[in-house]
Parts: sequence; C-alpha cells; structure tokens
Amino acid sequence: MTATYQQPDAQGYYGSFGGAYIPEMLHRNVEELRSRYLEIMEEASFQKEFQQLLRDYVGRPTPLFLAERLSKAYNTNIYLKREDLNHTGAHKINNAIGQVLLAQRLGKKRIIAETGAGQHGVATATVCALKGIECIVYMGVKDIERQAPNVARMKMLGASVRPANSGSQTLKDATNEAIRDWINNPSDTHYVIGSVVGPHPYPDMVARFQSVISAETRSQLKAATGSELPGYMIACVGGGSNAAGAFYHFLDEPKVKLVAVEAAGLGVSSGMSAATTQLGTPGVLHGSKSLVMQTADGQVVEPHSISAGLDYPGIGPLHAHLFKSGRGIFLSATDQQALDAAFNLCKLEGIIPALESSHALAALNELKLKADDVAVICLSGRGDKDLATYMKAMEQKG
Repeated sequence: MTATYQQPDAQGYYGSFGGAYIPEMLHRNVEELRSRYLEIMEEASFQKEFQQLLRDYVGRPTPLFLAERLSKAYNTNIYLKREDLNHTGAHKINNAIGQVLLAQRLGKKRIIAETGAGQHGVATATVCALKGIECIVYMGVKDIERQAPNVARMKMLGASVRPANSGSQTLKDATNEAIRDWINNPSDTHYVIGSVVGPHPYPDMVARFQSVISAETRSQLKAATGSELPGYMIACVGGGSNAAGAFYHFLDEPKVKLVAVEAAGLGVSSGMSAATTQLGTPGVLHGSKSLVMQTADGQVVEPHSISAGLDYPGIGPLHAHLFKSGRGIFLSATDQQALDAAFNLCKLEGIIPALESSHALAALNELKLKADDVAVICLSGRGDKDLATYMKAMEQKG
C-alpha cells in the first residue's frame, strides 16, 4: 500500500512520520488490530450499525451553518461545521462509536480510554453504557479539576475515572497510564485512543471514523454554494482528530487550503506553550514517530494551554507530515486570543464554543480572507465544559 495524504503506507507511515513503536507486551494487541481493522470496518453489518448510530443516536449529519454576522465582521463567507451539536457535545463520539463496535467484534470485554478535556472520556463512557461494556477512563489530576462537569458525566454514565498523578498531570500522563493498563490486561481489553496519535493503525483508524465530518461538509457545501470545495478548511489541532476528520476528504484537493491551529499558550517562545510544529523535533511519543516537544536528550517538555484538549506535547503523524510537506498551513493562537475569539462568537452568533474550537476561530485574525472566499471552521465542541474558565476570564476583565 502506497502512502497518500489520506492513508499511510503498509507500515503506518505518512512520509517519515508514524509507525508502531511499542513494547513487546503490546505487539499481539496492536498486530490483531492492524490485521483486522479495515476488514471489520468494511463489513456491511458494521457499516450498517455504525451509520445507524451516527444518524439516530449522535444526530448526524451535523449542520453546516453560514455564520452571517461573523462573516460580515471579517468581510468574507464563514461556515461553521457544528460538531458541537453532536450527542455528548463534540466530534469525539464519532470515533468512540466506531472503536467500541470494532472492539466488540474483536471479542473485547473491557474498554479503557484517556481524556484531557473530558469530551473523549464522556463519549467513550456514553457508548460503553449504550453497549453494556466496562469502561475505565484515565485523566490527569489537573484536568479532573478544570473539567469537573465532564468528570461528573463520566461517573453518571458508569465509567470509572482514574486520576493520573505523574508528570504534568494532564493528557500526556493520562495516556501513559492507559498504556500501562493495556500492557497489564492484553487479552480482554481494547484501548480507545481519542486522537490521531498512537501506534499504527490508530492514526489511520481514528481519521477514518472522523472523516464523516469532511464527507458531510462536501455535500453540504455543494448544496449551499454550488461547489464542494471551500477555499479554507480550518480546525484546531492538539493530537488532531477533529482536524484529521475535517481535512480528510480535502487532503488530495490542492485548491483547498488546510489550516491547523495549535495552542500557543502564553506565547510560542514563552516556555508555556503547546505549539508542537513550532517547538517540536522528530521523536517517538505514545507509540509513533512524530514531532514532539522535547529536550536535546529526548525528555518530553511539559506543554501548556488554557484548553485541556490541546495541552499535549506532540501531534498526530498525519499532521506532522502535512506540516513538513507544506500541504497544511500551521498557525497558533494564544490563550488570550482563544478567549477573545470565543467571546466574539458568543456575541455575534449566540454560540458558546469549546476552548479548543476557539483556537480555530482565532485564525480568522491571521488569514486575511477576501470577500469571495469561503472558509469552513470545524466547531469541534461546545463550551459548557469550559464555563468556569470563561467566567474567570470575565471576572478578570471586570
């Protein structure tokens, strides 16, 4: 299999990024997944159940909304792909359903997951409740504190939320704990990775499950504008699953500019940032070769973002390839720029976005769009999980 932008090669590489760097204890699990995921995903019975749940349970297709007042403010044409309207409030449910259905067909009885902002944890707990499967979610202690509503949701849904106390006590550390669990429980457990990271086949598998975003966008744009192709497709990137889904069916369309927005934190050069493509170098993190924020001797540098879902020191190998090849345009937004973009959308369109999505919205100030341009922003999640952060920002403003 030759690698394309859409799909990696047979070893799981997008260009020079990807692969499967795993301990021997996990080889059987990962190899079982690699050898069977495409075959299972292509089964008629799998697709029938997956599509039916996306439609009747998740509420897809999500709307493509012409944001008229936002468009007027920037003198261009801005559409919002409303992933925030999915059941559970974000794009994460698309992948959670796909992976849990796949795990069932592999005979797994126990599901583990990691989460940062909590949206992936909630989505996984939701599908496990629907299917009656045990669910354990690992979450950094710091994220448990700042994402309390999502922790409560996971517990209501019957999941066990296990705190990660090591390191920065955020997403990276939750991922480490989940991998340790998988090593200790190899035969009956499936690890539902929430982003386009991890060993092959996870980046490809997650991108395929999330590609429904760009598939819908193409047909919806055709109905709205007469063309399936926007000038710009914009999405925030931490690990990068919403961006992979939003970009997927445009990857081989050179007319479409793919804009990925990372978290600059307090500033790219501040030492408190998560802008991996600006600060990272090639390395291995959580099972794949990609760009990683690390010291000269390979120690991971702790990231920072006001957004728990972007607070990650790496990036998916697909996105590393898009960056290195020049196919993607990589920007970054600071904490304050993301907050400003969120409040702007609230006031102009009556939509409260997730802090993650607000980074994508902040790109509008960088792109200098023309009056006849069409830009689609993936509004990856809703902002109710971030209300405490928004309220604190409002109090500080006075």
